Amino acid sequence: MRHLPTVIRQVRRSSTQAVLFVLCVALSLSALTAFSGFGRSVKLALQDDARILHAADILVRSYDPISTPLLQATDRLVEQARVRRAMVHEFYSVVRDTGKTASVLSRLKVVEPGYPFYGLVVLKSGRSFEQVLTPGACIVEQTLLDRIGLQVGDRLQVGYATLRIVDVVTAEPDRPLELFAFGPRVFIHNDDLESLGLMATGSRIRRTLLLQVADPLEVDAIAEELQRAAAEGGERIDTYRTAGSAVTRFFDMFLFFLKLVGLFILMISGMGIQSTLTALLNEKRPAIAIMKTVGATGRFITTHFLFLVLVLGAIGTAAGIVAGGAMQAILTWLLGSLLPGGLAKGISWAGVAEAVLMGATVVILFSLIPLYRARQMRPLVLFKRKAAPDAGRWPTLLSAVLILLFFLFLVLWHMRDVRFGIAFVGALAGMVLAAGLLAQLVLAILRRLPVRHLAMRQAIRGLFRRGNATRAVMITLTVSLALIFGDRLIEKNLRATFVRSFPADAPNAFFVDIQPGQNEAFSAAVGRPVTFYPVVRARVAAINDQAIDRRREGRKRRDNLSRVFNLTYRESLLEDESLIEGDTLFRSDWTEPQVSVMDTVVEMRDMKIGDRIRFTIQGVPITARIASIRTRDNRSMNPFFYFVFPEAVLGKAPQTLFAALKVPSGELGALQTTVVSRFPNISVIDISQAIGILAKMMERLSRIVRLFSLFSVAAGILILVSAVFATRAERMMESVYYKVLGAGRRFVVTVFALENLIIGLLSSLLALALAQAGAWWVCRMKFDIGYQLFPADSLFMAGVTVFVVVAAGLAASRSVMAKKPVVYLREQQNE
Repeated sequence: MRHLPTVIRQVRRSSTQAVLFVLCVALSLSALTAFSGFGRSVKLALQDDARILHAADILVRSYDPISTPLLQATDRLVEQARVRRAMVHEFYSVVRDTGKTASVLSRLKVVEPGYPFYGLVVLKSGRSFEQVLTPGACIVEQTLLDRIGLQVGDRLQVGYATLRIVDVVTAEPDRPLELFAFGPRVFIHNDDLESLGLMATGSRIRRTLLLQVADPLEVDAIAEELQRAAAEGGERIDTYRTAGSAVTRFFDMFLFFLKLVGLFILMISGMGIQSTLTALLNEKRPAIAIMKTVGATGRFITTHFLFLVLVLGAIGTAAGIVAGGAMQAILTWLLGSLLPGGLAKGISWAGVAEAVLMGATVVILFSLIPLYRARQMRPLVLFKRKAAPDAGRWPTLLSAVLILLFFLFLVLWHMRDVRFGIAFVGALAGMVLAAGLLAQLVLAILRRLPVRHLAMRQAIRGLFRRGNATRAVMITLTVSLALIFGDRLIEKNLRATFVRSFPADAPNAFFVDIQPGQNEAFSAAVGRPVTFYPVVRARVAAINDQAIDRRREGRKRRDNLSRVFNLTYRESLLEDESLIEGDTLFRSDWTEPQVSVMDTVVEMRDMKIGDRIRFTIQGVPITARIASIRTRDNRSMNPFFYFVFPEAVLGKAPQTLFAALKVPSGELGALQTTVVSRFPNISVIDISQAIGILAKMMERLSRIVRLFSLFSVAAGILILVSAVFATRAERMMESVYYKVLGAGRRFVVTVFALENLIIGLLSSLLALALAQAGAWWVCRMKFDIGYQLFPADSLFMAGVTVFVVVAAGLAASRSVMAKKPVVYLREQQNE
């Protein structure tokens, strides 16, 4: 503690740099602390609410009718009083008023008495769900009433049945969190299921058998017993602990994104810590020189300033924890309502301990090089007014390696994915390295440019002022701005491809679940020729006799082979398709069943021509050999299928048909009502509505990215302000000399403004270059869409950046520019 009085005096004399250092530390921890604490709260809430999120202890899910052996197994369990059972059917269908004047696509949920076993279905009237939902009645969402002009007590046509609306649902425990919700919810009693007439062969109906276990200790044992009775591949058995809900998947993805952002902010803020500490120690060069002159050793210097760093780091860590707690409270307020039991608002002490440890590590790692430079500083360098020497190659390299290893550890700790962790840290390191090399190259070119304009020449000279952190500022701003610019460019290209460039002749209405035999009557009802696409629902069971592990496939973040696929049959390519492997869609020299696969399937699992895929169609296995691999123009909105068979293979399989039509928006509602009135089993999906939802979703996600990316921009601004104060003495001397030589305040302001203008302009242009390259790679290689540069938006983003940088730089230089020469010279004479 003997260093404490001296540290306090030095902090007072460099209060601005000390505050900037504390802010960088707080900034580095606030986001990650908030995200970590929020993630813990979500995890605990999901564990506590797992039964409510699924409304049962065990779930049996299938798109096909539950197999007889499995039903018999559950019957025995019910007879033994070991479980209670309730069946739930969920599917889409168009409902309408009895006057056939209005209709809307809705999500039907047909439930047996007993549902839900856990949680409550909340009704607007406050009555009991089980007492209100009786045969002949239905419960709907308010949006359905608003869209077709009905009210409680009116009658609703659902399929071939007419039901009376008895109440309005406001919440259900197992309600999925869906971004693409095509219609409002309608609850129907299970006794009315047959009268609906919507359970046709091949219809997409999700069946869920909910089981409540009498003895909680038997949950896993009963689940294993049912698994042995279940049909292989077609029926999935999960407990409330192993079943993944839509809410869980949403929070998993959201927290994954937040942690990525937090780690990025931590890295950028770490660079700010290093820069501001370097500036602070540069201000202490006279004190360091005097200490060494009177006999202080390098160890004493290092210990003394390390103590200063730890004191400031402790203050910054405390501020970061407080700020992180506030951010966590905001996230809890915004998203806590998505969970049935809400989120706990208490402090996660484990998160606080992790933040303290992380804060100390970040501060020490990013302080190594500045402290090493202070230790190596010689008094002679200061007295001869020479620039401080660099830290050297090996210390710098060792520091960089330690920082990279630390970030790799953080990524692996938070993401639990070694491959992704290495790729993420490598990408960040590559981005920082590219920004550093580009900044160094541009500054080297700028330094050698022959400039005649006096103010510009002095501004360029100021970029290389002793102690100036121009390169660090440019690297930080470039990396953070590249993220923001890249996000904006990707969003603009997605909008241009999928929203604004929606082809004029593209279909905007999909008619699904058309039954064989209805095609001619359907064509007559719509009054135009219609192309029908047969749909056969199936699962991929094995590839080259290797069974598909559905649980492992389901854990993949991209599309995978665990889901149910739509198969079709035809003998030719569609207009937007082309072959990338194989000469024809099917081969004439093969007699066994054949299949053509989309290149997207090959990305899910490595396949080639000649490989064999085994499918299960309603429990019936069929093995087909890959005859060709297709690709398609992703800009087309026409229907497509991953798997295409010859008609001779699938022509007699259980199937439905669907059609895609281009309908003027003003006529779609009337056409939907006409079709559903004649064919209640047919559902109509307005794809233009999905496009609008996609646009809103992209805008929402982009706002989140830009909001949190502003933290990294704030770190760059802090470095810029720190550099201004670090070179305050040199800037003040320049300002006085300009004024003594006859320059006015306007000239001084112009020089400093041009200096910040150059930093902002170069940083924004370098960021645009990196953003354009990164956005092009994402759009072309990942999304497989066309790419546009959007020069007007790019220039606007660069202009805003330049304005912010110039404004921040001038605001920090106000005291320097206001200094009067006579006062400054008198102070120097007194010294």
